[in-house]
Amino acid sequence: MFDEVTLKLNVDPLIMSALREDITSEDVSANCVMRQPQTGEADLICKEDGVICGLQVFERVFRLLDPATEIEFYFEDGQDVKAGQLIAKVRGDIRVLLCGERTALNYLQRMSGIATYTRQSAAYLEGTGTSLLDTRKTTPNNRIFEKYSVKTGGGRNHRLNLSDGVMLKDNHIGAAGSVKKAVEMAREYAPFVRKIEVETETVEMVREAVEAGADIIMLDNMTFEQMKESMKIIAGRAEVEVSGNVTRENIAALAELGVDYISSGALTHSAPIMDISLKNLHAI
Repeated sequence: MFDEVTLKLNVDPLIMSALREDITSEDVSANCVMRQPQTGEADLICKEDGVICGLQVFERVFRLLDPATEIEFYFEDGQDVKAGQLIAKVRGDIRVLLCGERTALNYLQRMSGIATYTRQSAAYLEGTGTSLLDTRKTTPNNRIFEKYSVKTGGGRNHRLNLSDGVMLKDNHIGAAGSVKKAVEMAREYAPFVRKIEVETETVEMVREAVEAGADIIMLDNMTFEQMKESMKIIAGRAEVEVSGNVTRENIAALAELGVDYISSGALTHSAPIMDISLKNLHAI
């Protein structure tokens, strides 16, 4: 769950922006059928199997619209749910339930889909000692939600943003002139507590990164044979991350190389949503 400070500083402004996108002045449809305040209740129902995630965000949408809204949850984030199960009952002003429904479900469906996809992918790494990481390939303004979903599904977070750590990619290396020079410049500039990761695309770049003293070496879009040779060169002198073209079909084989991390942008950019509905709204 998000703590209260994170909610107020980082989550609430994003939710409010999403609500403003959906409601520029009023919810005309809701106001047509409900002219006066009226308490109502609706069922939050799961329509397919998966991992539920984002219940706190779902609730926050309605409570930002009306703090009096009440939600009784029957599950917690990270739990498996089955099609047809009742996840929660939502009670409050019917107009609030109507105008907040789509935004709340958008968050919940997207976050649950990512958690489910991550859980399925992480299962291939059980018992290997290799961690599954996400990337910065996230939906703009939704990174905090998507990375939380990865953690809920059993993955780990790579950098949250560019301020989190030093990763010297191909264009950084090109700008510096070489792997060696890029690492030297990073050591000089970055706080000493920061690890330095170098993205490599060839075996020769791996050698340079090891000699330069990189803390983490990413093997990016390499062939299996290149990765095997690279592991021999690194020989435990740096942590190793594999990235690029990671699929469910090859993830277990990649872990057998003995790498520390496997990162996959697909966790956030390709996970399908989980089908969840708010149904049976009625006055009480």
